[in-house]
Amino acid sequence: MGKLSTDHLILGQSGLARALYDTVADLPIISPHGHCNPEWFATNAPFSDPAHLLIVPDHYVLRMLVSQGVRLEDMGVARLDGGPVETDPRMIWARFAEHYHLFAGTPTRAWLDYTFETLFDLTEPLNPSTATAYYDRVAACLAEDAFRPRALFDRFKIEVLATTEGTLDPLTYHKAIAESGWPGRVITTYRPDQVTDPDYEGFAGALDQLAEITGGETDSWAGYLEAHRLRRAYFRDHGATATDHGHPTAETADLSRADAAALYDRLRAGPAEPRDAALFRAQMLTEMAKMSAEDGMVMQIHPGSYRNHNARVFNAFGRDKGFDIPTRTDYVHALRPLLNAVGMHPNFTLILFTLDESAYTRELAPLAGAYPCLRLGPAWWFHDSAEGMRRFREMTTETAGFYNTVGFNDDTRAFPSIPARHDMARRVDCAYLARLVADGRLREAEAFELARVLTVDLPRKAYRL
Repeated sequence: MGKLSTDHLILGQSGLARALYDTVADLPIISPHGHCNPEWFATNAPFSDPAHLLIVPDHYVLRMLVSQGVRLEDMGVARLDGGPVETDPRMIWARFAEHYHLFAGTPTRAWLDYTFETLFDLTEPLNPSTATAYYDRVAACLAEDAFRPRALFDRFKIEVLATTEGTLDPLTYHKAIAESGWPGRVITTYRPDQVTDPDYEGFAGALDQLAEITGGETDSWAGYLEAHRLRRAYFRDHGATATDHGHPTAETADLSRADAAALYDRLRAGPAEPRDAALFRAQMLTEMAKMSAEDGMVMQIHPGSYRNHNARVFNAFGRDKGFDIPTRTDYVHALRPLLNAVGMHPNFTLILFTLDESAYTRELAPLAGAYPCLRLGPAWWFHDSAEGMRRFREMTTETAGFYNTVGFNDDTRAFPSIPARHDMARRVDCAYLARLVADGRLREAEAFELARVLTVDLPRKAYRL
């Protein structure tokens, strides 16, 4: 079997789509939301080995393997209790290669094939017979200075990369990056879930830590809100332009000050009743929105995932191990309290994501097409695939247009896959624009302008970069 080329991916036979793509293919990458580790860029140490770079931390990969009976222990995923797991990266890689055929037709396969071909010059298909050669080639590359994190950052033409840290994170690595003199722009994002979600493990202790690191108090509602303001300012000092909220639903509330304080007091006394926990999450989305209107931080909501669906996996391995499942999500009723509070505020931007595609046409596009604060985040997580991104454009453009969207973000922990993901998005968008021209719904000159707008202009503007 020969080379699996990515050259014509998505574009098909359209000459205009190819011409559009050629104008944006080499533009810089704007990565305004993701989960890469800032330590990589602070230390610039070589990546350890192929397995721990490309397989072990990637929940896209893990969930497919587990669905076919592969144990997480056998893929090197650490147990919370310190129990035995596979530690030989070559064995992990061999198991991955043995099961690589499972990814046929998936975006994970497209990203990996692109990465293998363009970054490591590996063009033969990965399978058990080529596994050793693949491993040796990737390992040899990772030992070179040209494959250290900062060198790859430059090679990928990344203009800015945003990581995501929890409220209590000291941002040590972001400080180190800033002090190193390296010109690469790696910024943080404020993710307060651990202190806004009463169902988050260790919630009460996290509130105590929040008081300690801010030098204030979190025993009162007023003190708690002030602690958030201080942490948001701290994150802004380290480059943050946005916040991120991974709530189970998009439910918001706008309680009176007295009712909100009483709710907080009940939660602080603990344990939380389920309805109180849900109401507090809802209230905190509105409080965060009000703070964003004050300080200008762009707000992102990522709702609709039933996280850690498998209790046994969560108890044994912790979060982000592939058992987060999409659920139906309401936005029209859920967001109304927040939007009535700050939806028309000129300094407020709220970027909405969804795992419920049925909401695109019915709810999200009409909302974004009306409220000046709202923008639609790109196809996310289970839908950041070629077909998912195409469906996103088809289901939102006629109502919300292009300018109420924010371009693409990769939302990834897998650093080497960033170019693959952005390249796929650029190809999908160019193919869609070419189709609109062919259908007589867009002028050709507009298509060329929009190709650039979707690639770099919208993410820069939406995230205030």
